[in-house]
Amino acid sequence: HSGAMLLIATYFFAYQIYCDFSGYSDIAVGSARVLGFDLMQNFRHPYFSTSIKEFWQRWHISLSTWFRDYLYISLGGNRVSKFKWYRNLFITFVVSGLWHGANWTYVVWGALHGFYYVCSVASQSFRERILKWFNITRHAKIIHLFRMAWVFMLVLLAWIFFRANNLQEAVYIATHLFSGVDNVPLSLHEAGLSNIKFALSMFLILFLEGVQYWSRREEITGL
Repeated sequence: HSGAMLLIATYFFAYQIYCDFSGYSDIAVGSARVLGFDLMQNFRHPYFSTSIKEFWQRWHISLSTWFRDYLYISLGGNRVSKFKWYRNLFITFVVSGLWHGANWTYVVWGALHGFYYVCSVASQSFRERILKWFNITRHAKIIHLFRMAWVFMLVLLAWIFFRANNLQEAVYIATHLFSGVDNVPLSLHEAGLSNIKFALSMFLILFLEGVQYWSRREEITGL
């Protein structure tokens, strides 16, 4: 497939897996509510995150808190030396990847997020000094949008390994994302996706984004 098709597929998969995970979580929460039980919220607008740390505070919250309580803290958490702290973070993410399935693709997916998280924590003070040095903090909204887009792109890259059947396939997709991106109509035709279907898919994704943004301001889970 051309790079355009690979980009579109990667982008669409991000929403497919979100709707799958978040959807069955909502079904579980709603079913439990009918029976008189209140379950925790499992997703909280993860694609609006402005850091990897924030992403994991919003994505699959029940799973991430379980690994935090029973693995990360058991390893020593952050009450150790800085090196061991970074090690504990990385191990936790690698194991969380393996938890999804006995495949190297899941291990790499977890390792990527562990790498993202460690880099984010290690560079936080440096990034804050850079922003202050160049007086960029006054453009708060622009910085917020840039961070959101950057985190989303990192998550998209990791999703490639999560979805691929094997590492060779994942590497091929990742290294061919931008090959032939100038011919989107031809790529859609080759994939059997008409312009109408593509436009409808994009509309539905943008509609979902709008609903998600609106629900950030007004909680709708109690309706």
